[in-house]
Amino acid sequence: MALACGPVPSIAADLGYPEKEELTFGFIKLTDMAPIAIAYEKGFFEDEGLYVTIQAQANWKVLLDGVIDGRLDGAHMLAGQPLAATMGYGTHADIITPFSMDLNGNGITVSNEIWQQMKKNIPTAANGKPRHPIKADALKPVVDKYRAAGKPFNMGMVFPVSTHNYELRYWLAAGGINPGYYAPAKGDTSGQIQADALLSVTPPPQMPATLEAGTIYGYCVGEPWNQQAVFKGIGVPVVTDYEIWKNNPEKVFGITREFAEKYPNTTIRITRALIRAAIWLDENHNANRPEAVKILSQSNYVGADYEVIANSMTGTFEYEKGDKREVPDFNVFFRHNATYPYYSDAIWYLTQMRRWGQIAEGKSDAWYLALAKKVYRPDIYRAAAKSLIADKLVSADQFPDFKHEDGFRAPQKHFIDGIVYDGHRPNAYIDKFAIGLKSTQTL
Repeated sequence: MALACGPVPSIAADLGYPEKEELTFGFIKLTDMAPIAIAYEKGFFEDEGLYVTIQAQANWKVLLDGVIDGRLDGAHMLAGQPLAATMGYGTHADIITPFSMDLNGNGITVSNEIWQQMKKNIPTAANGKPRHPIKADALKPVVDKYRAAGKPFNMGMVFPVSTHNYELRYWLAAGGINPGYYAPAKGDTSGQIQADALLSVTPPPQMPATLEAGTIYGYCVGEPWNQQAVFKGIGVPVVTDYEIWKNNPEKVFGITREFAEKYPNTTIRITRALIRAAIWLDENHNANRPEAVKILSQSNYVGADYEVIANSMTGTFEYEKGDKREVPDFNVFFRHNATYPYYSDAIWYLTQMRRWGQIAEGKSDAWYLALAKKVYRPDIYRAAAKSLIADKLVSADQFPDFKHEDGFRAPQKHFIDGIVYDGHRPNAYIDKFAIGLKSTQTL
């Protein structure tokens, strides 16, 4: 990958000066906020004439509210947040994203007690270690036992429209465990209707402590909070989201539609800086990751120990203590067109909202695409990427073929349950699942 550093180049000047130069961005203490930190630390924002302040936020709701009320100009967001806000689930606001921040990066961890109970249900490899990927089939007898004893089986996720909620639900359901339904039209937003396992919200940095306290038996969260459970000896990561859905889209950079319309030059320049940061994070086979980990470990960013962050950011992932395996694509920031805001990525999130009842009624395939187009803005991304190519800061072969690209990834086959996802046909996809609302079903 070719990447040059330096002052604002000539083609970028043709984009026009940024209408707003002083910006404040929010983030949650997770390693996948890295593109924002790197764009700041490497001077990519400054190259665009942008003077950025970066602020950690207490939780995802506070972060979203900050973008909506203008306290923040933009933020590291859950991919489901702009979609949910735009359709008015929870909060109603027009949020867009010109930039997807990463692929993969999450894991599901269970407590030591649960691990001991489910481990005996897991096949072993020739070396005596558990065979991966570990499916929720191994957890189901444990959940059934708790239910038979009248004990709720509690698990944590970070937000109702989070990737983590949908990934945890996907994994549980693929193993025959119903994670429950939402029924917003009836005033129920618990997500626990008909649930075998009860999922609730816990902020990411608080996951390990909540697990240790025994309030929850497992959780789905981004890094470094799965690896911290290993380091603290309080839990065992059993599966990564890379194993649930290979190269799944994760966080996005969110701004209001009003901001993008009022400050179009600033919006493109922000996107340029983030693209350069993502390339830097992945270039030369992750050669810059140790430096990135050092930056992220600072207290003003993720603020976890270098070793904990490095465990997942440098190509490995530790499951049970001492069972460290090569997972080179656990965190992807640019490869595989990670940063391009595909409509099909947005539609996948909408299918999961429909599957679990957050979208209460059936919608047409055209509705899914129309909402995806309101929120995901590849036009802004293309403008930023083409200007970087013109400036010879990047090469065209690092991006999708913009002349023929239609916003849809090819049908994706690498899910843990073997079900194929085609973003052109969301209703047919929803109807494939054994557990979950069908496309026209209501509660």
